[in-house]
Amino acid sequence: MKDYKKTGLIIIITIFCVLSVYAQKDTINLKTNNRQCVYNYNKKLDIPLTSVAAAISIFNFTQIYSKDRSPDEEILALDKNDVNGFDRRAAGNFNEGAKTASDFFFNVAIPLPFIVFAFDDALREDYLRLTLLYLEAMSFTGIAYTTSQQLNNRFRPYTYNQELELSERTKGGGKNSFYSGHTALVATSTFFLARVYADYHPDSPYKWVFYGSAGLATFLTGNLRVTAGQHFPTDVLIGGLVGTLSGFLVPYFHKNKLFKDPNLSLMPFSGKYNGLRLAYKF
Repeated sequence: MKDYKKTGLIIIITIFCVLSVYAQKDTINLKTNNRQCVYNYNKKLDIPLTSVAAAISIFNFTQIYSKDRSPDEEILALDKNDVNGFDRRAAGNFNEGAKTASDFFFNVAIPLPFIVFAFDDALREDYLRLTLLYLEAMSFTGIAYTTSQQLNNRFRPYTYNQELELSERTKGGGKNSFYSGHTALVATSTFFLARVYADYHPDSPYKWVFYGSAGLATFLTGNLRVTAGQHFPTDVLIGGLVGTLSGFLVPYFHKNKLFKDPNLSLMPFSGKYNGLRLAYKF
């Protein structure tokens, strides 16, 4: 069975590397004509960070999707009662329809920022810069997710389902429960887009629509992954948290200081004493 997550993520992370290489060429200019950009982008720092994270993620993917099959006796010995109380209700879940629906959310969310960047006038002016920042956020999520999968062999909920064929339950991919990559990447994509839209349109009421949609998409994806038997509730909670932080913090730390909160000011003063004055206007 084709693994949409594996195929999609490898393609996306490969794009990280390709765009990073092209971004170093002189023909790609991140500067604008006498216009301050909302976000700063340090090619000497950000490109190596993105490239290294992408390379490690690609290597990790080759490992986590080639795990050995579980021994029959190990799977047959699985007991729902051994699962912690919070996650126990999900043990044994299996629903192909929910899995397909979660793949749909995943496949829509990943390219969504590229589309919005192209159709919004303000965002389109910084399309390349925003694209590189988005890839950076996704690469950070990718390395966190794949490293976690490398270090953990938590069985997916469906492996507890005694009605499934044993050959299905013993697959190596059945040990990739912690944590949810679908949820993490959907959260990264949607919260990155929400944060960027809010930074470019701080007075727009639609920014709350973006944030609300990001939360809803992340919640629905996580819920579907649990229903599908692919992850436990704690897996999707951690995935959603990691993805949200990555999507939100990458734009935050790259924001041009000139576009910070207009009510907050930091001004130098001199006289008998020299220093800085921090003030906030309510």
